[in-house]
Amino acid sequence: MTATSHVYRLSSAAVAVLLLAAGTVLAQTDERLDRGLVAMRSKDGSVYVGWRLLDADPANVAFHVYRQTGDGPAKRLTAKPIADSTNYVDTKAPQDGRTAYAVATVAGGKEGARSPAAAPREAEPGASFIRIPMKDARDFQKVGVGDLDGDGRYDFVIKQPNFNTDPYQKPGYWKKSTEPYKLDAYSADGTFLWRHDMGWSIETGIWYAPFVVYDLDGDGRAELYCKGGEGDPREPTGQVMSGPEWLLKIDGRNGKVIKKIPWPSREGVGKYNYYCRNFLGVAYLDGRRPHLVVERGTYQHIRMEAYGPALDPVWKWFSADDAPEFHHQGAHTLLAADVDADGRQELVMGSGCIDDTGKALWCNRMGHPDVCYVGDVDPNRAGLEVFYGYETRQKTDGVCLADARTGQLLWAYKGPTTHVHSQGMCGDIAADHPGQECYAGEKDKSQHWLYTATGQRIGKERIGGLNPWSLWWDADPQKELLYDRRIRDYRGKTWVDLAGMRRNAFVADILGDWREELIASFPGEIRIYTTTIPADTRRTCLMQDRHYRTYVATSGSGYHTPPQHSKPFAW
Repeated sequence: MTATSHVYRLSSAAVAVLLLAAGTVLAQTDERLDRGLVAMRSKDGSVYVGWRLLDADPANVAFHVYRQTGDGPAKRLTAKPIADSTNYVDTKAPQDGRTAYAVATVAGGKEGARSPAAAPREAEPGASFIRIPMKDARDFQKVGVGDLDGDGRYDFVIKQPNFNTDPYQKPGYWKKSTEPYKLDAYSADGTFLWRHDMGWSIETGIWYAPFVVYDLDGDGRAELYCKGGEGDPREPTGQVMSGPEWLLKIDGRNGKVIKKIPWPSREGVGKYNYYCRNFLGVAYLDGRRPHLVVERGTYQHIRMEAYGPALDPVWKWFSADDAPEFHHQGAHTLLAADVDADGRQELVMGSGCIDDTGKALWCNRMGHPDVCYVGDVDPNRAGLEVFYGYETRQKTDGVCLADARTGQLLWAYKGPTTHVHSQGMCGDIAADHPGQECYAGEKDKSQHWLYTATGQRIGKERIGGLNPWSLWWDADPQKELLYDRRIRDYRGKTWVDLAGMRRNAFVADILGDWREELIASFPGEIRIYTTTIPADTRRTCLMQDRHYRTYVATSGSGYHTPPQHSKPFAW
């Protein structure tokens, strides 16, 4: 029996409702963002200026650019307002003195207020980075972003040190923690804000220490949510197998714990290797407000609990009681997606999907996928898709694309797979094929697959490894790839050399225009790489797309998979 026969069936009435809803506009987030203005000075002396287009802007909005030097009056640089992009290159920028740039909206012939000003930073050709010195001269492992102080700019929470141990009890995987994780907060301008020490009750591995940065309670400032414990409950060998476990809510302004509730129980999830795998995610379960979702388990039974903005319980789900077929179906991510186009987000937790109501929606019973992306992979069909690569041995279909609404396979590799490993890749990297390309590979490097959105295999080569990241960097519709410490086109030009980088930690649109930034770990510093390549197109800030933003919210939990957008752009 094939995997496609193991799915929950939707009633014809439900399908009709979905078809009626398919044409609705997908909801945006309600985060308040400023213009995200960034200015970068290149070696030739010119200054690249980029800013956000916001979803609240009128369709006919355009922008004037201003430059202020020293204490003199601001000078308007644009003879006509810019209407076809959200960037500008000042080729006559002063080379000395204090300089700052601002932009102002123009709509209906009227000019609006100017944005907060940004001073130029030094840049390399085609790329630049903002350096934030760390409190400690070391590396970090994970990063989350959110507006901690309500000023409309994204601040940063990093988890350090850059150390990871896996609960799998096999030599070379689990290692005894040598020090506790610290969660350090930095403001957008690089100021160190506060530190939360996770303590000895949290072992230093990705699966033990999920965290989320998000404004759940709607006060305009993001909070930090993370796993917590008490004291030092370690066994003599170093594992934490007992003691209280908490979900902590931490004030983003000062790092103080303001609420705690019990974390989902270890009971019934399996042995140490299984109950130590934990996730946090954000989902708009009611279509209006963000909810926090907590998950425990991947390879055995799975617990999932949803909480409202005040951490009020909404529902609990336990695979052993509610849907035993979800046993061993978890992924290394917990992704929110409106799979049925009803305005409310569901949870794709691996080879199955949990409805916004906390009930099982579908499960394909293929086991644990290492590769799991949810987005609009194929723009020529309605709805979202899920790209899978299966760690579990498969006689067929181990690399496949599924309908996110039903779990039905749309296409698949019709051959055996042994252990498709790591994150793979999902992004539009090839101009001659519509939609996104999908990449995955075997752990032993014996096979690699690159498919088009419609299932045509167009590549068998190894693209740098098993998990190249995709991101929008230059000005064309295709994404670039990050691997081997370089940002480059697929089979093309290298844009950025990241020599010395310890870890690529995060990709998202957090500054400037619609192109994406890379946050990377370097010794003793956080680096935020942003493009300086002029574009002749404009897009609404990607973080205002609900699917994209909740994807980004998972960056502190499990694998960081570069975020997907809810719908393709019209280029």
